[in-house]
Amino acid sequence: MKFIVSTSVLLKNLQAMSGVLTSSNTLPILDNFLFDLTDEKLRITASDLETTMTVVIPVSKAIDNGIIAVPARYLIDILKTFPDVPMSFNINNETFQIEISAGDGKYKLTGFNGDVFPQSPVVDNSISISLNSQTLANAFNKTLFATGNDDMRIVMTGVFCQMSDKDITFVATDAHKLVRYRRTDTNASEGGSFILPKKPLNLIKNILSALDVPVKIEYNSTNVLFEFENILMICRLIDGKYPNYEAVIPANNNKKLTINRQQIMTSIKRVSIFSNQLTRQIRFTISGQELMMSAEDAELANEAKERLSCNYAGEDIEIGFNSKFILEMINNIDSEEICIEMSAANRAALIFPVTKNEGEDILMLVMPVMLNQ
Repeated sequence: MKFIVSTSVLLKNLQAMSGVLTSSNTLPILDNFLFDLTDEKLRITASDLETTMTVVIPVSKAIDNGIIAVPARYLIDILKTFPDVPMSFNINNETFQIEISAGDGKYKLTGFNGDVFPQSPVVDNSISISLNSQTLANAFNKTLFATGNDDMRIVMTGVFCQMSDKDITFVATDAHKLVRYRRTDTNASEGGSFILPKKPLNLIKNILSALDVPVKIEYNSTNVLFEFENILMICRLIDGKYPNYEAVIPANNNKKLTINRQQIMTSIKRVSIFSNQLTRQIRFTISGQELMMSAEDAELANEAKERLSCNYAGEDIEIGFNSKFILEMINNIDSEEICIEMSAANRAALIFPVTKNEGEDILMLVMPVMLNQ
């Protein structure tokens, strides 16, 4: 089995896949990339049993088809040292010895029998939908930061995807904050819902952001498949029932604050420096057309206050937030101005962009914190 491939093409694709690899694989064979040569196409697979990613790249001077498992870290490390040059692979299908030639160097590496590499899952009896890569990237970027990390509540560690004939909705929450990202300019022929795990979404969101191509999505009760350009990724869905997120979104919020996004964001950053670093509590006191933000750390006698002009409708209110949570939300809104809707100091606040992108409906919810008197 022989072939020649560009070092830059190979490295770019392997680095995109390397996030699948983990240091705690239960099967040693998963520390390898599976190379499957068929004619003049090289199919490369990485897997951790939960997520499987495959890329197909062109090669030249391919002789004899075959499969072999190639040690991932060794291969990536050596590829990083080369400029864009042709790299020749000569693989013994019997002993799994790999001879690599590039430039004036020759290198030997021991591979493994590719037949013992786990087979990719098959997504059968599936429902299919096609979405633009930019749409998916935005959905993942706007929601992933709000997912939880508590393995005791595993369903909240992923992004909930809800399909309907009117729209597609992505939801993430950790019980302190919640994001609902809805696309009203696309829909599904069949209704359905599933929970996407965080790891594979982090893997592909940056790849998707750089593209503007259709992405085929197929899903059944256990797996979801994403296919675009030369990449195919299959991941196991999170099993469980997602919380009724609509029930926690408050209605009839009669206090509405509109303010410049950049202005409030930089002020929160400054004031929060002086807050207690465990609670990160920041106080909003809103009266008339004025927002007073304050924070303090009683143990260190630190204190900060900032006054901002705003557009406010409603009765005066004093409400506390975790500055880290509210900053994360404001940072993930694109609009020049934001609107914060509230009803009471002990009820969740909603954050919206004032200017909405076409086909995009974003709602962000943050729970208040109890204020120190």
